Amino acid sequence: MELKRIYLGLFGLLFVYTLRAQPLDVLNLRCEQLENPVGLDVVQPRLSWQLKSDLHHVKQTAYRIWVASSKALLEVGKPDLWNSGKVVSDESLLIAYKGKPLTSNDNCYWKVQVFSNKNDSAWSDMGQWSMGLLNAGDWKAKWIGYDKVSPWDSVTQWSQLSARYFRKNFSVQQKIKTAMLHIVGMGLYELFINGRRIGDQVLAPVPTDYRKSVLYNSFDVSADLVNGNNAIGVVLGNGRFFTMRQNYKPKKINTFGYPKLLLQLKITYADGSRKLIVSDDSWKFTADGPIRTNNEYDGEEYDATKEFPGWTTASFDDTKWQRPELVAAPKGILRAQLTPGMRVMDSIFPKKISRLKDSVYILDMGQNFAGWLRMKVKGSCGQKVRLRFAESLQPDGSLYTANLRDARVTDVYTLKGGAEEQWQPSFVYHGFRYVEIAGYPGVPSVDDFVGLLIYDQMTTIGKLETSNAMLNQVLKNAWWGIASNYKGMPVDCPQRNERQPWLGDRTQGALGESFLFNNATLYVKWLDDIRESQTEEGAIPDVAPAFWNYYSDNVTWPAAYILVAEMLYRQYGDRQSIVKHYPSMKKWMEYMQRKYMKDDLITKDKYGDWCVPPESLELIRSKDPLRNTNGTLMASAYYYHLLQTMKQFAVLAGRPGDVTSYDQQAARIKTAFNKTFLNGDHYDNNTITANLLPLYFGMVPENKTAAVKQQLIQKLQQDGMHISTGVIGTQWLLRGLTKYGYADAAFTLATNKTYPSWGYMAAQGATTIWELWNGNTANPQMNSQNHVMLLGDLVTWSFESLAGIQTDPVAAAFKKIRMQPVFAKDLDSVNASYESPYGLIKSSWKREGDTVNWRIELPANTSALINIPSDKVTVSGQPLKRVTDRKNNGTHLELGSGRYSFKIIVNQ
Repeated sequence: MELKRIYLGLFGLLFVYTLRAQPLDVLNLRCEQLENPVGLDVVQPRLSWQLKSDLHHVKQTAYRIWVASSKALLEVGKPDLWNSGKVVSDESLLIAYKGKPLTSNDNCYWKVQVFSNKNDSAWSDMGQWSMGLLNAGDWKAKWIGYDKVSPWDSVTQWSQLSARYFRKNFSVQQKIKTAMLHIVGMGLYELFINGRRIGDQVLAPVPTDYRKSVLYNSFDVSADLVNGNNAIGVVLGNGRFFTMRQNYKPKKINTFGYPKLLLQLKITYADGSRKLIVSDDSWKFTADGPIRTNNEYDGEEYDATKEFPGWTTASFDDTKWQRPELVAAPKGILRAQLTPGMRVMDSIFPKKISRLKDSVYILDMGQNFAGWLRMKVKGSCGQKVRLRFAESLQPDGSLYTANLRDARVTDVYTLKGGAEEQWQPSFVYHGFRYVEIAGYPGVPSVDDFVGLLIYDQMTTIGKLETSNAMLNQVLKNAWWGIASNYKGMPVDCPQRNERQPWLGDRTQGALGESFLFNNATLYVKWLDDIRESQTEEGAIPDVAPAFWNYYSDNVTWPAAYILVAEMLYRQYGDRQSIVKHYPSMKKWMEYMQRKYMKDDLITKDKYGDWCVPPESLELIRSKDPLRNTNGTLMASAYYYHLLQTMKQFAVLAGRPGDVTSYDQQAARIKTAFNKTFLNGDHYDNNTITANLLPLYFGMVPENKTAAVKQQLIQKLQQDGMHISTGVIGTQWLLRGLTKYGYADAAFTLATNKTYPSWGYMAAQGATTIWELWNGNTANPQMNSQNHVMLLGDLVTWSFESLAGIQTDPVAAAFKKIRMQPVFAKDLDSVNASYESPYGLIKSSWKREGDTVNWRIELPANTSALINIPSDKVTVSGQPLKRVTDRKNNGTHLELGSGRYSFKIIVNQ
């Protein structure tokens, strides 16, 4: 037995670090795993590990955790911080630290010994984490900045504010034991010590509502300091703090102020003495540097003639720089950033470049994505190269930018001249496939440019390939769309003047995303954003963090608060997020009931079944009442479903007394719902969504279930077996059809190539998912070509139904796995893998005539419930009757970890 991987988890955050870190190559992307978390402000970190064994039915029987304050102590078996003793348990996820109280800047080293049912035990390699600043009084630094505009700046609809540069010299005269640096750079920062950039994070820190929380990052810089003179340099960009549309539509857009810096460096010498370097008015500052403006919507302008070489080294002459101002702190509480944040995750090489007109060229990256462009250029001092970004082209080959609204999306680089120069922006990102290049000296080639894909650092943990090429392309497009829209929060689109974290896009989307990405830390952070945006009365906004003041008081968008927490528990075992947020969730439920419940129905809805395929290809939204679903029906059905979820949460959160109240509310809503909307064999106006929601949520009377189910398939047939649902209905569509016996219909929807469908988007050349089913023809006011909200449950269904990989709801995080693949009649093979918190799960099946050969792999310390729609099955060549019962012409069995192969005779 081998301990394959150990984790450090904090309030549901799985900070992953490998014992022998190796790149994971999936979809040609290299995704590094996070190592050794630094600067945690959680006093009870939670520890996790994985077991790996080639044996069958391996179970952990006990564990022992050691935590020490130094490597040396841990190596000699003296865990001075915590020795758990031998704990008889099969739990290996999110084990809370219960040792000595931890203090600011503590370094912690740990390992775990695991005992198994195979009379086996093993110690892991050593892991490490360090603590941040746990108390407000630990901060001795002062906020510094420059609360003014410079003469070359402007504050308008298209605000332009140059970057701010700060530096500080200091000396080190003794041997260093440790040096821990904590930084808050509002809105964004880059950090340098002695001419070297610290960390590989970009666009840091991740965005929050700065009136509620301000996040700091921490770095162990012990190896970056030298004996003698040293220097710290920090560049501040604008980010979401100094907003892109400053003083523009103030009732809609929240603004926070000018960029500002808080930095604290604690040096501990070998003799135990300490030195503190803090931001204050002794630092030096200038705004007259090379980054002349940086605006997430409009781009970055960089003038290389304004560079000051060596400014982050101790020898730099800063006598002409000025002193910064001591400025007011943001209103938000200082907290450690517990999610890794954004990185450059991969390089994308252009496919071609073509000349559009004099000195203007169009670069085709071949893939729509979010990030920036790195450029090589050689020319004369003062020459300017303009880079303008877009997702598609007009018929004449020029950029199509109408769908970007008023975002200018243009980077400008001014050459210093002489040798070859290389540049990329620091404080913006673009959503694009095409780049218009103007003013480039000479003739540019594809070798002069590289695209850099930027999203939150997380591993790609799931892959799925089928015999259907179109479905494979759609799932690939989904991956690119999801990655593009992870920006320290889940945003709706990366290209136009919006880029907002809409709740409705992720109500079920977060679940599908979790099959592709280890997105736990991002969504744990997002739940905090939602809670912090809740009003005193209880309202939850449509966008969180609340950069826009949109409080529409509907149900279907804020439902993400509850359903994302459910995802975190279901997929990662994160009960703590439910406990933490339960009071706020309950407060919102009571608010909606108090304000909008009438005759036991929730009457408030704003968005409807958003983006139903319209009757005209030029329309954004359908105007036909026969296509649109009643808002009260959707709001009430969702509220009913949320009551069922809150019942589970009440038990998990230790509030069982709330269960009766939820049951009573649900019963009243169900009665009123059916009285109001059930018309014989269908609901309301008989849209797919109107029938699907009550079916999936268990609201249909038993004697009407068969009839309502039948309406689903009849309505699909009337729609030519094409999607007719919008954002809300599509969240449950494929799973609902499969659950009620229409798996082949679900497969047809998933693989269609004609409008409206995901395949239609791909057939039109899309490399991501569109905002609209008719995104190539609709009015440009709203047709982003890189959105994820219309994915619905496609990804979830692909893994849970086609591959048969699903966690059991009573044994979260894939401790017990449910495997029930759908052998769709028009599909010949599926090959899937998923890195669950317990380890790798594999499911691969291939059809050969009337036989399906299915191979699975289950990780150690788990078991699986296997359901096969046939009673003619052998397991690994052995007759199945030795290990199972047959019910309803199906096969049902429970297996422990290991590899198994099934030979299944299926009825055609």
